[in-house]
Amino acid sequence: MFYSIRHVTKYFYSAPISESLTEVRMQPRTENNQRCLMFQLSVNPRSRVFSHRDHFQNTVHHFDVPSLHNRLMIVAEATVDLQPPEPLPYSLPPDSWRELDAAIDEGDYWDMLTPSKFVAPTPLLVELKEALNVRRREDPLRLLRELNTAVYHWFDYVPKATRVDSPIDEALRARAGVCQDLAHVMTALVRTVHIPCRYVSGYLFHGDKHHDRSSEGASHAWVEAFLPGLGWIGLDPTNNLVAGERHIRVAVGRDYADVPPSRGLFRGDAESELGVAVTVVPSENMPPPVEEMTTISQEDWSVFLHPEEEMVQQQQQQQQ
Repeated sequence: MFYSIRHVTKYFYSAPISESLTEVRMQPRTENNQRCLMFQLSVNPRSRVFSHRDHFQNTVHHFDVPSLHNRLMIVAEATVDLQPPEPLPYSLPPDSWRELDAAIDEGDYWDMLTPSKFVAPTPLLVELKEALNVRRREDPLRLLRELNTAVYHWFDYVPKATRVDSPIDEALRARAGVCQDLAHVMTALVRTVHIPCRYVSGYLFHGDKHHDRSSEGASHAWVEAFLPGLGWIGLDPTNNLVAGERHIRVAVGRDYADVPPSRGLFRGDAESELGVAVTVVPSENMPPPVEEMTTISQEDWSVFLHPEEEMVQQQQQQQQ
């Protein structure tokens, strides 16, 4: 299946600012069953865009607007070829826990096993672990399937229930959150049983026949856990899914702090409003090439979706 993705990010400032520095992680990864065939990033006010790979092999674009401006618009467009992954077995053999520990001893999974900024044990997490009976039992794949379903049922999906920088306890206390929160909780629980687990930022195609809880029109987040013989497998606790041919991977990391779709700093005495709009369109055939964007129309600057954070020194978008 081919997908055309358009991710529009708009920042509005209450007063002109003198400079803004921004980095984005919006280019889909090319790996396994996914290929990014085209990616284009447009910025207004115009700016020279640079890129590099971070240590998780995510593509990072960054730019500086060193002149007065009271709004900033970023448009990322991509074409992705995403093939169905190999179906997972329901369970693994009885000696899978031993094989997993041997693979961990031989590999470099330390980052995905230890606490990180948004994924760290707390008393509330320990309570949830006990309530959901999270311990090594049966085999690791069955445990992950059961835990994915348990987190889905334990939490209500409530847009804007938390903030972009909310600690894990806010979602645990309210038993509600967005995909970012559920991915953090799932990651934390999986790491407690010594299974490498990482946070995935990307997009989910929402079709009419799919009854997803997550919000259409925003980026998405889920997790990937490492298992012997299978490698990294994706689990989406927000929607109680095994990640498949609708999940488009953009970036991976220890938690959200490693992979925000956009974040930056600005110089000036102003408040900011952030708007995000994402469209994902599937096609059986290769979509036509995107024409290079040379201007951004007034219509593009019209009413924006999903107002988010208001911060003077930092600005970044939450994953819904």
